[in-house]
Amino acid sequence: MMLIITLEIVGAVFVQQLETQNLRQFKSQISLQRYVSTNLTSQLARSNTGSANRQIRILLSDANIPSTANAQIRVIDNKGTIRGTNEANNQQIVGQKTTDDTVKKVIYNNSAGSETTTFDASSNQYYYTKVTPLIKQSSGSSTPVGVVYIRANLESVYDSISKVTAIYLVAAVIAIIMGLILSIVISRAITVPITEMKEQTQRIARGDYSGQVQIYGNDELGQLASAVNNLSVRVEEAQESTESERRRLNSVLAHMTDGVIATDRRGNVTIINETAVEFLDIDSNQAIGQSILDILKIRNQYTLRDLLEDPDEIMLDFSTDDHDLILQAYFSLIQRESGFISGLACVLHDVTEQQKIDQDRKQFVSNVSHELRTPLTSVRSYVEALSDGAWKDPKIAPKFLKVTQEETDRMIRMINDLLTLSRMDSGTQKLNLELVNLNELYNYILNRFDMIIDSDEQKDRSDKHYTIKREFTKRDLWVEIDTDRFTQVIDNIMNNAIKYSPDGGIITCRLIETNNNVILSIADQGLGIPRADIPHVFDRFYRVDKARSRAQGGTGLGLAISKEVVQSLGGKIWVESREGHGSTFYISLPYEPYDEGDDLWDEA
Repeated sequence: MMLIITLEIVGAVFVQQLETQNLRQFKSQISLQRYVSTNLTSQLARSNTGSANRQIRILLSDANIPSTANAQIRVIDNKGTIRGTNEANNQQIVGQKTTDDTVKKVIYNNSAGSETTTFDASSNQYYYTKVTPLIKQSSGSSTPVGVVYIRANLESVYDSISKVTAIYLVAAVIAIIMGLILSIVISRAITVPITEMKEQTQRIARGDYSGQVQIYGNDELGQLASAVNNLSVRVEEAQESTESERRRLNSVLAHMTDGVIATDRRGNVTIINETAVEFLDIDSNQAIGQSILDILKIRNQYTLRDLLEDPDEIMLDFSTDDHDLILQAYFSLIQRESGFISGLACVLHDVTEQQKIDQDRKQFVSNVSHELRTPLTSVRSYVEALSDGAWKDPKIAPKFLKVTQEETDRMIRMINDLLTLSRMDSGTQKLNLELVNLNELYNYILNRFDMIIDSDEQKDRSDKHYTIKREFTKRDLWVEIDTDRFTQVIDNIMNNAIKYSPDGGIITCRLIETNNNVILSIADQGLGIPRADIPHVFDRFYRVDKARSRAQGGTGLGLAISKEVVQSLGGKIWVESREGHGSTFYISLPYEPYDEGDDLWDEA
């Protein structure tokens, strides 16, 4: 079998190389000489088309192309017009436009030419087609003036390959027959000693090491027989060594930081280390002798046969109300060199934190996918409607374009927010800290919202009306913050307050001083936040009123960014709310009071 496979592989490689070499030689034979290509380029550049076509015909008739190739040569200018051909019986095509797509591609795309090998089913023959561009060089520039199209019959090439292949096949068949005869003779000479060695190895497998294999010579079979005779002694020594290594391995596993459990072949615990005892909250003495299925509490899900036949990792959840504990159990077989399974080893690895991180990551990816899919779906729907003809409607088209722009802007805002959060998580977001009068900064931010109210009223807009009420301490509070980031925090909270406030509502903004802290608060008179939602308000993509938030262009990341910014400034942010009575957001920042005579710039 190996001989046949080898001959087949060698034959395939030989035929492939022969085909490649013959094709390469054939292609070189039908290629036009350099001087012919140069003269053709010059003739195509002439303005006298009739005279140029006659010269082209002369050049093609003098081309040194083997007659066996039955090659068709056509010269085509850069306008796709056939200017000459070597076919004496087909001169009427001169002056006609070419219909070959390959030629058109080379001409109109200014490509470097092409070579293809095709099979014509009607004639049952292979053809080689080559399209070469003709480039005119002048004043340091290159101008394509046309192409040369060559189509040649590959029948002579493949006939030669077929003859050589037939000769090789005959030789291969003869070699295979002779090899089979020789292999039969040799196999009969080695069958007897191999049979004796087989019987001896079977006795060794049964534990009988007393037998000896007869040695017939000093060749490879004799050496193998001698090795089998030594096997009886070596196997027993190897078994003792295996037992010693197993005991050593159990000792190492018992001192690992991960939990380790070892069992006998019946699945009863023989070794359990302190880490495993702590994980499972059991007594080590009571655990010895119990089934590992009971120790791990997996008897309802798995059997001992499952663990022995397909040892794999299992996730075990031992979480309680007091603490979370997720263990990853890795199972492996304890085997002797003979293959005998003497037990099962289980390593318990604490993956509680990893699982939490993976769960948070999956939830985050799911939220991002959902939040991006919603505006993308909306944009796609409106774009499809516009493509179907809605753009022609002067009333509908502006509305559709406005919605598309708004959804696109929302995606851009969402991506910018995600980038901001990513920089904060990675620690690459730098803070430009400066000592700022918090009273003035807070007033400045709220003044912008007052200007929005005044602008809306001047324009008689029917949007929601609201009032901003301020309750500030009279004392100037100087705090070291990043003004841009802190302004973003106040903007996020104020925008939420405006969104959820009723028409005519009052938004109360306070600034007070406590012991080593300043506290800002923004209270609205909206619907409030349900008690169950309050712990998740600052989570990413979390919305209390999802439909309303998304409809108003929110990304679901504003409060998450606010939390990250406040924490980076060393402060805290929280919310107090009662459903139906509005919500109040609090921001606490570290603050060191000073007297009027203190110089704030001494330490700068």
